[in-house]
Amino acid sequence: MEASLDFGKRRQSGSADRRRVYHRRVNLPPACLPVRRVQAAVDADVDGSRWPGSIPAVGQLLQGVDFAPLTVLVGENGSGKSTVIEAIALAFGLSAEGGSTGARHHTRRTESELWDALSLRRDIGASRWGFFLRAETMHGFYTYLEQHPGGPEPRFHEMSHGESFLELLASRRFLGPGLYLLDEPESALSFTSSLALAGQLHEVARRGDAQAIVSTHSPILAAVPGARLLELGPWGLREAQYDDLQLVRDWRGFLDSPNRYLRHLIDTTVD
Repeated sequence: MEASLDFGKRRQSGSADRRRVYHRRVNLPPACLPVRRVQAAVDADVDGSRWPGSIPAVGQLLQGVDFAPLTVLVGENGSGKSTVIEAIALAFGLSAEGGSTGARHHTRRTESELWDALSLRRDIGASRWGFFLRAETMHGFYTYLEQHPGGPEPRFHEMSHGESFLELLASRRFLGPGLYLLDEPESALSFTSSLALAGQLHEVARRGDAQAIVSTHSPILAAVPGARLLELGPWGLREAQYDDLQLVRDWRGFLDSPNRYLRHLIDTTVD
């Protein structure tokens, strides 16, 4: 859908053509996205010399970044992945500690005020519902669900870390239209479970009325066909092909010859 609600300046010419190319390549229907573009709000005042404004990826986000039905953020620790996805979640109306639209789960405030400087542009008719899955705060979120049930819920605290994640990802929350924000969801998942999540993310992107933005260190999740890959680093935020990601090159190199990496850290000659 080409029409959009514009809460900031007009998007750059040519972005619509790039989106059509994306859909042809992976045979996706025209998408109606909850977040088509993120950029600085008209009255944004972010100090570029202080965190989080000093993060190169944040500076580029404020200049304007388009998002696809499935966008995957990758980069080293400290590159700004979680900062970016947290700010988008808050600007969309979600809790910084995870949960769906309307959840008010909150323990200790640690989030930045970056969200208040962002303008989100959504497509006309796109869903306003969202869900933010944040690996580091899920234990507290499960407690919140027990204390504020919205219906029958699994007993997440009685499951293993990975089992609870899979149960949550298979729940009704991930079946409908909306925005799904996942911050390092692979932290609790095995290889096989990560493959299952990759398949689920691809299905979300194919619906046409749902969207997922994922930050990850997993080469499995970055490999989902059709995903727009954005690599964060000192350069800011750049689109990349899968084989060119530093994440992928590092894992391939390590699996090919673990000792080539470990010999710099430990004495591999000791029995």
